[in-house]
Amino acid sequence: MPRALRSNFEPGSPREAVRRAQWKALGLSDADMLKPKIAVVNSSSELAICFSHLDGIARVVKDAVREAGGLPFEIRTAAPSDFIISAAKGGGYMLASRDLIVNDMEIAVEGAQLDGMICLSSCDKTPPAHLMAAGRFNIPTILVICGYQPSGYFEGKHVDIEEVFIGSVRAMFGKLSKETLAGMCDHAITGPGVCAGMGTANSMHIVCEALGMTLPGAAPVLANSPRMFDFARQSGRRIVEMVWEDLTPRQILTPGAFRNAAASVLAVSGSINCVKHLQATAVEAGVDVDLFSTFNELGEHVPVLSAVAPNGPDTIDAFEAAGGARALLAQLQPLLDLDALTVTGRPLRDNLAGVAVSNPAVIRPLDNPFAAHASIVVLRGSLAPDSAIVRPGLQRPGNEGRFTGAAVVYDDVQEAIGGVQRGELKPGQVLVLRGCGPKGGPAMAGSASRVVFAIYAAGLEEQVAFVSDGQLSGLCNKGMTIAEVSPESAVGGPLALVENGDRILIDLDARTLDLDVPAEEMEARRTRRGDVPLPAATGYLSIYQRSVQPMSTGAVLVKPERR
Repeated sequence: MPRALRSNFEPGSPREAVRRAQWKALGLSDADMLKPKIAVVNSSSELAICFSHLDGIARVVKDAVREAGGLPFEIRTAAPSDFIISAAKGGGYMLASRDLIVNDMEIAVEGAQLDGMICLSSCDKTPPAHLMAAGRFNIPTILVICGYQPSGYFEGKHVDIEEVFIGSVRAMFGKLSKETLAGMCDHAITGPGVCAGMGTANSMHIVCEALGMTLPGAAPVLANSPRMFDFARQSGRRIVEMVWEDLTPRQILTPGAFRNAAASVLAVSGSINCVKHLQATAVEAGVDVDLFSTFNELGEHVPVLSAVAPNGPDTIDAFEAAGGARALLAQLQPLLDLDALTVTGRPLRDNLAGVAVSNPAVIRPLDNPFAAHASIVVLRGSLAPDSAIVRPGLQRPGNEGRFTGAAVVYDDVQEAIGGVQRGELKPGQVLVLRGCGPKGGPAMAGSASRVVFAIYAAGLEEQVAFVSDGQLSGLCNKGMTIAEVSPESAVGGPLALVENGDRILIDLDARTLDLDVPAEEMEARRTRRGDVPLPAATGYLSIYQRSVQPMSTGAVLVKPERR
């Protein structure tokens, strides 16, 4: 006998009666109302190319759900494309949108007591939001990877959104004409999907597969390709089976699965944003795991096996053609928890059986990596008592990953960019940008990335260091660039007490970030500073600022009890 479904209420009860009246008016039959009810979570939007194709995918998924004996209900959420919604509040809506999506989903899915979810995961914030929601609701869930965008050519050279972003800052410095920049913009993106590089979106797509929350082989994939639609159809059929099997996310999102995901990020030198997104997912799923420590632990053993731009010369297309995340995981097998369960109902070991890399020059074996050192390092020390993150990429900065320099401090993004333009930042110094954390930004205003690209445009990326409590784009991967310093300055973290000229010591091998200032002087500065109120915030960002938890939780809004 099929198991009881939570969506099927007692006939004649108030809950069943009003639902029946509503759904009968929608044209549903009595038989429909007994089927597994599946939320098709869609963030389609006309604001951004990242989400412009999702309605077509939703139609395919809903058809597949119906064919498998389920009843699909399409629900809509916010559609946050960083390049679009970063226009206001210094980019504060970017990270804040992740948690808004989770709560938006909760209202529809939990409020209606639906039986399962199939989530259309596209740009940066939707994959982590979908994973967090899966962990929180703990109903059968599968993610559909909605693909990367094709890029183009301008003046005989390849151009994509990364080149546009860097080019826009170069234009500010007078190193690129506005006409050339406009031409690059007009040719950089030739179809729907997410940024065509190993930024946050493609990194998180790989994470979803490594966690076991997508069908094997689903990531990455070219948006709107036959292969993408085939996975969408398979996923639509599979979610109905998962409901009957009662295969829930908390059976999949185990400590071993999180270790597998962290290993995959390290192996592709993925975005540092994956660390907090994975930690937030673990918190929502009630899994007691410290991802910040996990990344450092695994970094001792997991080399870089892929060099997709901006890390190296390969394209995301080449990575997909070489076998994608599934082939990467096959290479990593000796380092993985192969017993981790996946949405297939089988362990990862079974999903990787017989998988081979089709191009070992693009996805290398463990004994011939692009780089042997950790591609993401979590630092701690007197300047970052909780954590800070650096992405050394394929090449470490000079002097074996060590840097010592005098601080040049800014409390404002525009002032920092102006300071770089005016030549205030000299070789050997450390640019400190603060006030960009979860509460100070608020919501880790992403404009900190613009300061890093200003450093690139000035040609200083290998001669200076950057330290901030803000988050960075997954496209930032050059030089000694340290982000997400915690505790943040807005809540009185040591970063708030740094003054111009203070010596900052960075050591990637020792995993330390220290401020060379005596403890008594730091205490005197803290006394002089006193209690500083948080910067003013309005609307949703004021709710976020009041509610957001420390970076150790992945910056979730409310830390749930362990269940």
